[in-house]
Amino acid sequence: MTKKELEAKLDELKSDYTRIQSDLDKLVYVRGRASSAEEQLVRLEKEIAEVYKKLEEFE
Repeated sequence: MTKKELEAKLDELKSDYTRIQSDLDKLVYVRGRASSAEEQLVRLEKEIAEVYKKLEEFE
């Protein structure tokens, strides 16, 4: 992947993370089942960390 592709991927992951975090907040507020959203956030955190690591390799 190029640096631009990695940056685009990072923006996409951050957007997904923000959306899911908002959904999780709503689920917690209405006492819904939040475990699935929490799992998605953990997965996204790992992906974001991997992309940051790859970006550091370019520098």
